[in-house]
Amino acid sequence: MDKKRRAIIIVIDSMGIGAMPDCREFGDTEKCNTLRNVCAFNKGLNLPNLEKLGLGNIQDFEGVNKVSNPIGQYGTLQEKSKGKDTTTGHWEIAGLVSEKPFSTFPEGFPKELIDKFIEETGCGGVLANIPASGTAIIEKLNEEHHKTKFPIVYTSADSVFQIALDTDMIPLETLYEWCRIARHLLDEGNYNTARVIARPYKVIDGKPTRISKDRRDYSMAPPKKTVLDKVKDSGSKVIGIGKIEDIFSKAGITHAIHTGSNKEGLDLTLQAVKDELPLEKMIYPGTNITDETREIIFTNLVDTDMLYGHRNNPEGYGKAIEEIDTYLEKILPLIGNDDLLIITADHGCDPTVEGTDHTREFVPVLYYSKGIEPKDLGLTLGFDSIADRIDKWLYN
Repeated sequence: MDKKRRAIIIVIDSMGIGAMPDCREFGDTEKCNTLRNVCAFNKGLNLPNLEKLGLGNIQDFEGVNKVSNPIGQYGTLQEKSKGKDTTTGHWEIAGLVSEKPFSTFPEGFPKELIDKFIEETGCGGVLANIPASGTAIIEKLNEEHHKTKFPIVYTSADSVFQIALDTDMIPLETLYEWCRIARHLLDEGNYNTARVIARPYKVIDGKPTRISKDRRDYSMAPPKKTVLDKVKDSGSKVIGIGKIEDIFSKAGITHAIHTGSNKEGLDLTLQAVKDELPLEKMIYPGTNITDETREIIFTNLVDTDMLYGHRNNPEGYGKAIEEIDTYLEKILPLIGNDDLLIITADHGCDPTVEGTDHTREFVPVLYYSKGIEPKDLGLTLGFDSIADRIDKWLYN
């Protein structure tokens, strides 16, 4: 193979397109349809590039027209894995189906786990230890946090152990170290918990404000290899943009860079497609690239989920999707015959329905390469069909 073949995956975090048949088992309503409801709330969205790829041909989204001559292939994916979280969704996109759901903690974490956490971190104690909205819990407990210097530990309907603290009072590196300790304790105790999340914040103008760029996720290591491992093990590049390296606990990644916003992630993705990223600053120590003929660029755009889905903000959610679409206008002309662009989502998080948790939804998938045959792919069982498509694209 002389030319470099690339797969470019863009995950619009939580942009689901309708309740899956088993949504009730996950505590969700059949009314959840993140994209359709966001479009309806905003009385239509301006998405000309997603529209021409075929997004509006999948189902009716207000303001997103059906087109008679789409340039991409488009369809709907149904998750095989038992979950509705970021880790499960991304792992399945990369080819790893999770048969067993991650554990959740609706009553908070067990006392023995919290006691070990306090002992090993030396933090003195914890606040909360309940399921909570992150923005709400730091506002509620900020004053007590400042008095006691105890970290705020909380969970959600997802499988997450979240630690929040004011980094003007306790150093950011201490927060990261406490997260690593929590990850070790959860793994050692077989708690089957998907992620430990560092939630740093500062008090800005009197209001506790989360610092997105310093968030870190400490995921369980994937139990099996994925298509990312296959590409890395063959000596080729796998570039993770955003929280990708955290989601996969660095497995199958050769280069990585964190982002503080969707805009930053989109700018970096554009640079990656142009081969303009400073890869020498992003490469993992000990990585040896021996095959330049294949490459994966894998981007997670988290603002839709973190800033707008969980905070019940459909207006902000809509603007975030429109921002993504403006970048596609720059990215699409750069996609050549040897590039495969994949746009999808990992779960839902409908900001228009009751609650602030993820929603168990179908997701859209759009494929584009210069000269691709436009096609309605219909409904496909398994996000892992993306991994199969990437494998065939890079190796066949």
